[in-house]
Amino acid sequence: MTLIKSISGLRGTVGGHVGETLTPIDVAKFSAGFGMWIKETHESPTVVIGRDARPSGNLFTVIVENTLRAQGIDVVDLGLSTTPTVEMAVVNEKAHGGIILTASHNPAGWNALKLLNEKGEFISAEDGKKVVEWADSADIEFSEPKKFGSITTKDDYIDWHIEQILNLELVDARAIQAKKFKVAVDAVNSTGGIAVPKLLKKLGCEVTELYCEPNGVFPHNPEPLPENITHISSVIEGGDYDIGFVVDPDVDRLVMVCEDGVSFGEEYTLVAVADYILGQKNGNTVSNLSSTRALRDVTEKHGGTYEASAVGEVNVVTKMKEVEAVIGGEGNGGVIYPELHYGRDALVGIALFLSHLAKFGKSASMLRAKYPSYHISKNKIELDASMDLDTVLDNLKLKYSKNKFTTIDGLKIEFDKEWVHLRKSNTEPIIRIYAESESQNTADHLAQKLIMDIKELIAEG
Repeated sequence: MTLIKSISGLRGTVGGHVGETLTPIDVAKFSAGFGMWIKETHESPTVVIGRDARPSGNLFTVIVENTLRAQGIDVVDLGLSTTPTVEMAVVNEKAHGGIILTASHNPAGWNALKLLNEKGEFISAEDGKKVVEWADSADIEFSEPKKFGSITTKDDYIDWHIEQILNLELVDARAIQAKKFKVAVDAVNSTGGIAVPKLLKKLGCEVTELYCEPNGVFPHNPEPLPENITHISSVIEGGDYDIGFVVDPDVDRLVMVCEDGVSFGEEYTLVAVADYILGQKNGNTVSNLSSTRALRDVTEKHGGTYEASAVGEVNVVTKMKEVEAVIGGEGNGGVIYPELHYGRDALVGIALFLSHLAKFGKSASMLRAKYPSYHISKNKIELDASMDLDTVLDNLKLKYSKNKFTTIDGLKIEFDKEWVHLRKSNTEPIIRIYAESESQNTADHLAQKLIMDIKELIAEG
């Protein structure tokens, strides 16, 4: 059982003891902490909230909205929604913040509170620290009844979000409609089951819906990795489809399946979309340190400059603004397109990818074959309380001092076109070890070598 309270928000397994797991009391305290942070800078604030379809979402929504209202904060409740929809709604409502109830790729027994600022972006580390401090404070104040905040429900924001996407200059709806793509969708029985088919039908696609009932009963591990999407892959392989789309429970990650049932690769969602954008306009790109170098290759091919950020959407967004990137995101299938908003958005990713595929004029597998072929080995080690990760990383820096490395987020060591990245997760009690090479065997070997180095250093104390 787990509870992680951090600058990124509150996340944990549902049920158990207060302060050890995610309970109604923990949700109320953290919501109140967020409310106090909002009220520090806004006199009559409004907060937008929305949730994915997991079973605990409705209960926790009631707690969040009533805690905020008891602090004199007005609430706009979008109900079942997507993370990018809530992000955009914050700005459109001229609200002062937002809370999304979703544990993203975690199993159905988890939930979380993701926190947004008035720009509809994830709050900074500094602001996150203030929220945590308020949540642990005994000085939280509530309003007298006549000053309670109001509650407004709005259930049409997904439709509005889709319209904003269709109005984007580089979303070529006519080209997509002319192709009459046959598409399969796996929305893991969450809110993508509402949003993705709506978007695709607006684009003239013939849609086969797999797990699109937003009942929160995840039919498989909800993280859209190849080992978790075997059903849609087999459906596409045995049918007549042009492409398949898989999204996570809150619809900020996008993975494609080619017409032959083979995964396009989560790392290549951003690569393909960036290739399309950069083919239409000049500019720079950003992804995090754990993402494939294929984005750098594609960016430089188009004459742009690639930059890497620390892992975490807020860090990617900060770097994108700094270098005025025209496209960016994360290698987990997260596309951030600033023309729409600064947040990972599977819906805009779908529209841009289909525009690319329609103009390409050939199959999805042939489009994938255009790009450099790198392989990433993704591994993790459970984080023991006795581990001193900083000391381990310092010793690894000494061991690999002759290699180029960066420490802006854990430790990334480069070996020509290969690399290994080690970092403590922001959302789980684990150390992530990612390695990339042009060979899967080499990537796996690099990752295992570093894992052995870590274990030896821990054993040595």
